[in-house]
Amino acid sequence: MEENRADSFLRLIQRSQRGRLRIYLGYCAGVGKTYQMLLEAKRLLAQAVDVVVGIVETHGRKETEALLENLDIISRKTLTYRGIQITEMDIDAIIKRHPAVVMVDELAHTNVPGSRNAKRYQDVEEILAAGIHVVSTLNIQHLESLYETVEHATGVKVKERLPDRMVIQADQLVNVDIATDDLLQRMKEGKVYMAGKTESALSNFFRQENLEQLRELTLREVVAQIDSKRSNPLQDEPSLSPDQVMVCLSSKSENSAALLRYASRIAGRLNRNWYAVYVQSLSESPEKIDAGIQRRLSNTLALAQQLGATVFIYKGNDFVSTVLQFAREYRVGNIVVGNSGKQVPLWHRLIGRRSITERLIQESLGITIIVPDIRSQENPQQKKRVYDYLSGIRINQQGKQAAPDDREATILQADVLVWNEVLEKDVAIRQLLEKLCTRNSSIPFDYAGRAILEREKQGATFIGEEIAIPHARLEGIESSVLAIGVSKLGIYDPGSSNTATIMFLMFSPVSRPDSHVKLLGMLSRMAGDSQWRTTMLQAGSEEDVMHVLRYWVAEQKKK
Repeated sequence: MEENRADSFLRLIQRSQRGRLRIYLGYCAGVGKTYQMLLEAKRLLAQAVDVVVGIVETHGRKETEALLENLDIISRKTLTYRGIQITEMDIDAIIKRHPAVVMVDELAHTNVPGSRNAKRYQDVEEILAAGIHVVSTLNIQHLESLYETVEHATGVKVKERLPDRMVIQADQLVNVDIATDDLLQRMKEGKVYMAGKTESALSNFFRQENLEQLRELTLREVVAQIDSKRSNPLQDEPSLSPDQVMVCLSSKSENSAALLRYASRIAGRLNRNWYAVYVQSLSESPEKIDAGIQRRLSNTLALAQQLGATVFIYKGNDFVSTVLQFAREYRVGNIVVGNSGKQVPLWHRLIGRRSITERLIQESLGITIIVPDIRSQENPQQKKRVYDYLSGIRINQQGKQAAPDDREATILQADVLVWNEVLEKDVAIRQLLEKLCTRNSSIPFDYAGRAILEREKQGATFIGEEIAIPHARLEGIESSVLAIGVSKLGIYDPGSSNTATIMFLMFSPVSRPDSHVKLLGMLSRMAGDSQWRTTMLQAGSEEDVMHVLRYWVAEQKKK
């Protein structure tokens, strides 16, 4: 007990040497977070506090820009990325200046590649470690643990996210709230976005139902954080009853990230430690396990640490007994386990076999087993559209098709790869290039590879809706060639954190620049077809992919 109190006091001492963090939290852009942050800067300045502006994004809002007057603004540093000059916050200048307080806008911002830290919240952690207090802003949708919740509520996949620990460790969390009707009125008056963006925002993310959902999430988060901070930090020694949280991980699950975020929310609400436990069976040794599964597991364990879990890896063939033994040793009162949706066959049940979840419930004795259904859910209407689309493919194969033009012929003659693993962008490009060059022996692999790399340096080929189109023009070929790769688990670029599920690798003759542009246009139209994308991701083989491509080309001829 005394040792625990000593540890608690040591943590307080260490924390007192760091700067304090105050976050203005809002449910959406335009609620007034930056405005309130700058008002606080003005109040501190009036009280003779040494305050500076590290970085502020006014987005052209005149009222916000007016508040910057008379404030000491640290100049931004300029970085060159792919030939473009981009400015970012200068951490070194802030630490050298060492003010009492620094204002840092948009905590979840992603820094330009080449910066010292990938994310702005990491910059803030450095500033806090230097003993400088920070006031920052954040929208609720950027919390890592809310990723699936926000996607289900709004239909938007938020790419810029930060770990919940930034909010949990904040010394003060201030809710900046405004009625959704008032926010929509501000939008219509042009007080949130520059001219030209308002209409698009109102018809997409800024819908009334989306804003109401995000506002509710924000209020809940603030209440939860206030509740968790009521406890005395010196009284954090273990209680006698099991109350910690653990989540069980599997190498084969595609929903581990969602499961981790769910467990993170539970642990946050209970204000308890939590553990991520992966039980490795003997058949999952590094020599035997698939490289794609290894990579996915590594990403899962990294996410668990980012969300604040303590990660444990055990070996054993009896998953249930290993998990329950861990639970008893670490005083776990809540076990979160995924729902695969698979049923134990009847003849297995007749001989007494049970699913892992059933065994956990039967053998846990006093431990709460939580089984959230975090499997991907498809809209029934979407399923019907996909079914109709596939039916059309089958019917269409029976009819005659008109002769395709050059672009259509390129698509119909494409080389295809279907991956059941996570791949890095460069690996996906290399495998598609190998496939394409094997069939088109007139294209030298090294020459084509260099051309793609040069084009990639000029600008990203990741476009909206998780599509990538690396392309280049080559000397010595007479017509365009194409290879297509599909990965349900994702293709990602470590450098930019972009992801894709479908990749087109395209080459066209240098002598025919018009054909290059026209084929890119057709691929972009194809990528913009939501039914086509959904059907492509349901394809189980290269033949299925070709059926989908043939059907799409045939449908274009009818238009």
